[in-house]
Amino acid sequence: MTLHHVSFGDGIPVLALHGWTPDHRLMTGCLEPIFSRLSGYRRLYPDLPGMGKSPAGDIDSSDGIMAAVLEFIDEQIGDEPFLLIGESYGGYLARGLVAERPEQILGLGMICPTGTLAHKDRKLPEPVVLRTEPGVLESLTDGEDFTELAVAQTAAALATYRADVAPGLAVADTVAMDRIQQKWDLSTAPESGPVYTRPTLVLCGRQDAVTGYEDLYELLPHYPRATYAVLDVAGHNLQIEQPELLGALVREWLQRVSQDLPSMATSG
Repeated sequence: MTLHHVSFGDGIPVLALHGWTPDHRLMTGCLEPIFSRLSGYRRLYPDLPGMGKSPAGDIDSSDGIMAAVLEFIDEQIGDEPFLLIGESYGGYLARGLVAERPEQILGLGMICPTGTLAHKDRKLPEPVVLRTEPGVLESLTDGEDFTELAVAQTAAALATYRADVAPGLAVADTVAMDRIQQKWDLSTAPESGPVYTRPTLVLCGRQDAVTGYEDLYELLPHYPRATYAVLDVAGHNLQIEQPELLGALVREWLQRVSQDLPSMATSG
């Protein structure tokens, strides 16, 4: 299966995997403001099967999605070392990729990643709204589900949601996704391989009522080079609600990776 994707820049490949239901725009929206100011990175943003412009075909499991991602890597990256970033379900796939190809992945970044537990078993904070601005809720159109996850109900957050998240939600193949969700767990469990000793970044929202933050802490022994940051005023859309902190922490992660590989460029 050929996944639809967009790419920018030249240099060390950076593969960015979006979460469940949105498409690549979720990742370009939060990462391109960071990477567009740097040189030396070729960013690859695919649509996962059943999402965006990538058809699901007959895929009926996360194993099928993983196979499509591995095929995409073989087509677009080959055996070249690369950096990997995943958000939510994309973070779950990223952990699985580390188990599959640890030597090829130079560094692992995760934003609000899905942990090891099914939703009903996760330790989750109660949903809460911490920031509001006048007129934001009144400006919502019928059917907009911005408030479902929003900890910061601000005009800026709503604008970013409309640009980066909502378009993907509108085109997802929900029938295929319901089918895939019945076989959610990967056969090769993340963290089933050797300890991953390269620079890692785990970003969680303190108010994330979808994946939470407590369960991810238990993964840290497998990632001894991990920065684990829990950001206040951040729910499952952390990248929308705390973009400045996201940028600072991603840049610091890139610096750690580059220090392990002195030939890499991280500024421009």
